[in-house]
Amino acid sequence: MLYAIIGQDTPNSLDKRMAARPAHLARLQSLQGEGRLLLAGPFPAVDAVDPGAAGFAGSLIVAEFASLQAAREWADADPYAAGGVFGQITVQPFKKVLPA
Repeated sequence: MLYAIIGQDTPNSLDKRMAARPAHLARLQSLQGEGRLLLAGPFPAVDAVDPGAAGFAGSLIVAEFASLQAAREWADADPYAAGGVFGQITVQPFKKVLPA
């Protein structure tokens, strides 16, 4: 089943985000290689593709996991969680409808 993982960044965490980014991307690329990643990306803190120093407000990952518990465990082990980037993580089931 698909699960949406929404991580909300802590204030002023851009430097932490950039430091943890290579390891975070490596985990996402692993999911992609397994054919389990639907989409992933950050929420810019301002209305711009490149928010610059404003940084990001959080991230969204939609991926396939065996269970809600497996998705939560994966999210809790993410380098953004361990590195203090995410202050809160929400994991919930997701049903893709469109595009079909």
